[in-house]
Amino acid sequence: MIHFSLFALLAVTGLLARFPPRPLVFGLIGWAGLSEWLQAVLPIGRTGGVPDAVADLLGVAAAVTLWFWVRRLRSSRRRSGSVDRGNVSGE
Repeated sequence: MIHFSLFALLAVTGLLARFPPRPLVFGLIGWAGLSEWLQAVLPIGRTGGVPDAVADLLGVAAAVTLWFWVRRLRSSRRRSGSVDRGNVSGE
């Protein structure tokens, strides 16, 4: 859960900073693989593994998917004018 959350947070902060989504995602994919490989080969008392890398990638995928879904939803509401502002006419 930590790997998923950290990589989701990296993706969201990158998108908030207006990094282009495609390079951001590819960069995070590369970082996920590299960090797991380094943990496996360096004598730092950590182990790298495929399950951790998969959790990293799922975190990125979930964050980016949710980001674009929310943007599309907000955009369609603005275009259609369906934002409920309440009844201001008193009817």
